[in-house]
Amino acid sequence: MSTQSDLAEVSSLRSQLDELAGRLEAVALRYRETPDSAVAIDLFEAERALRSAGRVMGRALGTLGELTGS
Repeated sequence: MSTQSDLAEVSSLRSQLDELAGRLEAVALRYRETPDSAVAIDLFEAERALRSAGRVMGRALGTLGELTGS
């Protein structure tokens, strides 16, 4: 497997992660002002973890880009 294909795969995974984080946030917002707000708290925590993972993956993408000369 080449570095270029790894770059493409990680980029695709990061996009999926961003989409999942957005979907989690949307569900969490629906529970934020309800008696079940504990659900929102947990979902927001999961959303933050995904966004953090996305930032780490972004750094990895930068390094992969340097390796490929992109």
